[in-house]
Amino acid sequence: MTLVPDTVDVDALLRDAKIIVCCGAGGVGKTTTAAALAVRAAEQGRKVCVLTIDPARRLAQSMGLTELDNTPREVAGIDTAAGGRLDAMMLDMKRTFDDIVVAHADEARAKAILANPFYISLSSSFAGTQEYMAMEKLGQLKTAATWDLIVVDTPPSRSALDFLDAPKRLGQFLDGRMIRILTAPARAGGRAYLKVFTLGVKVFTDVLNKVLGGQALKDLSLFVSSLEAMFGGFRERADQTYKLLKERGTSFVVVAVPERDALREAAYFVERLETDQMPLAGMVLNRVHTTNAPALSVERSLAAAETLDAAGEEPLAAAALRIHAERAHAAGHDARRASQFHAAHPRVKLVNVAAQAGDVHDLDGLRAIGAELASASTRAAG
Repeated sequence: MTLVPDTVDVDALLRDAKIIVCCGAGGVGKTTTAAALAVRAAEQGRKVCVLTIDPARRLAQSMGLTELDNTPREVAGIDTAAGGRLDAMMLDMKRTFDDIVVAHADEARAKAILANPFYISLSSSFAGTQEYMAMEKLGQLKTAATWDLIVVDTPPSRSALDFLDAPKRLGQFLDGRMIRILTAPARAGGRAYLKVFTLGVKVFTDVLNKVLGGQALKDLSLFVSSLEAMFGGFRERADQTYKLLKERGTSFVVVAVPERDALREAAYFVERLETDQMPLAGMVLNRVHTTNAPALSVERSLAAAETLDAAGEEPLAAAALRIHAERAHAAGHDARRASQFHAAHPRVKLVNVAAQAGDVHDLDGLRAIGAELASASTRAAG
């Protein structure tokens, strides 16, 4: 007996959730899924903001926008008859970092920080900055209380969930010995900064002086010291956002396709979310092949086509049988992959989305995907 997984009730999710986080490997339709959920929720009457952390431009294109930036922009063409609205934005980690500096430092200190070469490098490309800023931006959007629902489209890789580690990593960074060493010169002030180091620390700073140069080391020390108090506030806000992600009203949706590598990544996301006790709504399985004649097997289709060919009859019927055989083969493959995943993760709810004839690139396409998501859950419930 084949066990049938429970199905995600998509419309109930869109009605009740306050935050939906979509995560998955690259190339599985995660961005499209996030956008489709956001469009459907908005046209059902909710005020929605969709935030993408993925640097790809597909979300903007699918919503008819020329570009996305760090400011939520209203998406035109949404049916607002039910009172809903849709805004979209893409995380700009440097702009978000700059905004934090301006908001939480006095004018003189903010100006010094923004001009510091180490800040410029950190805010643009330092490993982990994107995840920290994602937490900050999500917290800002939630605090603004402008939207009923925030949909987050995460990066297309395992780093999609790195923002869950942001508070811990930031704490380790701030509490580390290196930071204490680097802040000591600024605290000592002026030319007296070398005197505050022990002999062992002096050896360390001598090496940094040789590598970076005396001015660069001083710039780095002043930068870290200037940011120290502000980082403490960010750590507190990141902790609050992390707690928000575990609260009632937040749901994670894992997106995959019925292929081995994508399902392996999906399994990683599911297990990571379970480990962190994050609320998992379920998994969207995209690009699932189906057939309208499941009783007609691949073998029977091919045998019938060969019979027609041998008799020299009905060439169109023979071609149709071969096309059906290909679809039935693909459908069987996808069903087996889904069944294997369900056997390994029986508690994860699934909703299938049929393979589309072409790429989704506009609002009508997103509406169709949203309707497919909702109808798939309705069919399963029925």
